[in-house]
Amino acid sequence: MTDAGAGDKVRDALTAAHLYYLQDLTMDAIAHEMHTSRSSISRLLSFARNTGLVDIQIRSPLDRTAQLQRDIQEAHGIAVNIVPVPESTSDIDRLERVCLSAARILDRYIDSNMIVGLAWGSTVTAISRHLVPKELHDVEFVQLNGAGNNLTTGIVYASEILRRFADAFSATSQQFPVPAFFDDPATKQALWRERGTRRVLDIQARMDVALFGLGSPFAVVPSHVYIGGYLDKEDYESLEAAGVVGDVATVFYRADGSYRDIPLNARATGPDFDMLRRTPRRIAVVAGASKVPSLRGALAAGLITDLIVDEATARVLMEQEPAA
Repeated sequence: MTDAGAGDKVRDALTAAHLYYLQDLTMDAIAHEMHTSRSSISRLLSFARNTGLVDIQIRSPLDRTAQLQRDIQEAHGIAVNIVPVPESTSDIDRLERVCLSAARILDRYIDSNMIVGLAWGSTVTAISRHLVPKELHDVEFVQLNGAGNNLTTGIVYASEILRRFADAFSATSQQFPVPAFFDDPATKQALWRERGTRRVLDIQARMDVALFGLGSPFAVVPSHVYIGGYLDKEDYESLEAAGVVGDVATVFYRADGSYRDIPLNARATGPDFDMLRRTPRRIAVVAGASKVPSLRGALAAGLITDLIVDEATARVLMEQEPAA
């Protein structure tokens, strides 16, 4: 399609959307007014929704989901978006539905002149497949943690996630070409002093938004760090001995949010939580009740400002809320 043709389609989609959503005309009436077919109007409305020209939001102060959302916000002091998903939905489909909703919601949080940090993993990968294009300027996406291990550099995997986000928001991207975990903490400390590495770390330190899923050793849908060859038998034993319940960007934590003395974190390349907590908006996307222990630990650590979660998981979170 030529630029002129693309512009005509956008104008027609905007006209159809105004008539349908703001003036309550039927598709038949719009088709008559625009001298086209009903099926063409249907396609224009779908185009308007899929490209972000139309943003549909549902707010109900009466239903149980709204009350649950308010309860979590009050208990934890965070913003919450609850995604209704049928109880019978499989955990894989549940993740896809939550990530589809998250991709739409991100439109509210990402704007021009921002630096956005991305933690690779199953959740952010799924979100990247559903992004709605939004024309912005001076946006940069930065990889939060290395993706390499002794089987792969991780560059292809991480770069594909970054590319999808950069393409959707007309942005640039910055890879972090280091392993997920160093073999020796001293090697990490030495590399962190290098100017090339410091440049990426400085970009991370200036983030406006961080987007991440929560890694969990208990999840029904396995977190990528636990199945991608990043951890060996000794690592698992070390995590179990330390009482780890989850990770954000391959930095591990306990149920009470503590993390500093977990041995594997000395070799991890994800952001220190003190730095992460200085990021104004920290969006966690969570699907599946098996991730509730990880979610509770992340909340205890103060890592989350905005939570996007399915309804069943949100209910389990509040059912397990300790008594005051």
